[in-house]
Amino acid sequence: MFKRFRRVRANQAIRELVEETRVDIKDFIYPLFIKEGQGIKKEIASMPGIFQMNIDDALNECKELTELGIDKILLFGIPDVKDSVGSGALCEHGIIAEAIRKIKETYPNIYIITDLCFCEYTDHGHCGILDLECNSVDNDATLEITARQAIIHAEAGADMIAPSGMMDGMVETIRSALDSEGFINLPIMSYSTKFASAYYGPFRDAAESAPSFGDRKSYQMNPANRCEAIAESLEDEAQGADILMVKPALAYLDIVRDIREATYLPLCIYNVSGEYSMLKLAASAGVIDYDKILMETMLSFKRAGADMIISYHAKEVARLLQKRKSL
Repeated sequence: MFKRFRRVRANQAIRELVEETRVDIKDFIYPLFIKEGQGIKKEIASMPGIFQMNIDDALNECKELTELGIDKILLFGIPDVKDSVGSGALCEHGIIAEAIRKIKETYPNIYIITDLCFCEYTDHGHCGILDLECNSVDNDATLEITARQAIIHAEAGADMIAPSGMMDGMVETIRSALDSEGFINLPIMSYSTKFASAYYGPFRDAAESAPSFGDRKSYQMNPANRCEAIAESLEDEAQGADILMVKPALAYLDIVRDIREATYLPLCIYNVSGEYSMLKLAASAGVIDYDKILMETMLSFKRAGADMIISYHAKEVARLLQKRKSL
């Protein structure tokens, strides 16, 4: 028995030595949905285990994250009042600016990335100021307020800005605005290849950001277009992005690999809400081994070329990795 155990351990050691791709908790960024108000911690029906929460509850969440070894978060804000231009995102006392300050005060070592967009703040749910003639977003008018939002986040203490609106020229506009205000070392992680995807459905429940009319196909990527997807990321690199991103992840791993081979910049993927909820619902139906499928999915992201992973699964991954180390 002892000899057999020794052979098993030796085989496992060799397997680990030659393992080409590894998942580490330091690869992960955990999204938080911060809602204005008090005493708010509301589970999102379409995303089991994920919550809207007020700032105080977000601080409790940060405590749990640090205990799990997760030290990077991505903030989304949900204001009480919305209007046609997303004014709630343009105030130094807005929900995200306040959240940044309070999290940094309590957990200075947590690295805060802020999602930079307007869909959560507009009453129409689109990602900027509307052009009523074409019934879509006015790209250039939106760039002006995007720059203002970036400065507000920077002044509040954000460690990284992550613009997600897919406006043409957004990275160059933000880089110029940050530099002009002295934030020359503040990095930009661009949602550089973001597809107009049905996988975002549960997120729109979480962020209360569903469009009140139409869709976002006029400014997000066509899922059919591979070459354009690569070009979009390379254009953001040319404009000054420090990190590129592909969103969603699971159905676009070919694009992740293509972009990985086209650039030397760090590459992030967003393991989006629909991907998360599908695994959760499959687990509740008893049709998958949840833990094994979860880790296999995370491994596929790294193997395709992602350096970092934004995922609602991050806490579960941390616990599984801790359990594996303890065996």
